[in-house]
Amino acid sequence: MASEDTKSARTRERILDAAAHVLSRKGYAGTRLADVAEAAEVQAPAIYYYFESRDALIEEVMWVGAHRVRMHVEEVLAALPAGTSPFEKILEAVAAHLRYELHISDYTTASIRNANQVPEQLRVRPAAEEATYSRLWRDLFAQAQAAGQLRPGLDINVSRLLLLGSMNWAAEWWNPRMRSLADLVKATQDFVKYGMGHPALFAE
Repeated sequence: MASEDTKSARTRERILDAAAHVLSRKGYAGTRLADVAEAAEVQAPAIYYYFESRDALIEEVMWVGAHRVRMHVEEVLAALPAGTSPFEKILEAVAAHLRYELHISDYTTASIRNANQVPEQLRVRPAAEEATYSRLWRDLFAQAQAAGQLRPGLDINVSRLLLLGSMNWAAEWWNPRMRSLADLVKATQDFVKYGMGHPALFAE
């Protein structure tokens, strides 16, 4: 019985992986269960054993995308050495977010690209997870501000939203043939350093 449960869980995960891949490339309107089944190497009717509808499958992909990027960034931050400054934590979170979004996970790309395409009822659960993730960034900025590491007078709410929005939008325009992910990460970190950081942090 345990082996059957494990096999079922693997099949469900394979279907989710395939759906994330298709959704990230074809969008909500262009995602067909036949394409998902082909990518997952299952028969299309088998999908209904795990998900009651196409929309239920897409909602799960969207939620997983938001959830996994949050978990990844949290794990990276938790692994930082004791004494890492609040501002350095922001820079590390930037790198973790971009690498997960653009290199590691079809789920996050699918979630970001389709946030405004899916029907409103499919946004409720993913949006709640996104709000939790946004609070993580709010806390990072608040800690850096309290430590005097941000530019005086910086609106941390606007800055946080601008940063997250620009990083998420990179899924639409970033081309690894034009610039490396490492270059993109550095450019984004420089944007944060010199646009948001206190000048004293980088004085010669």
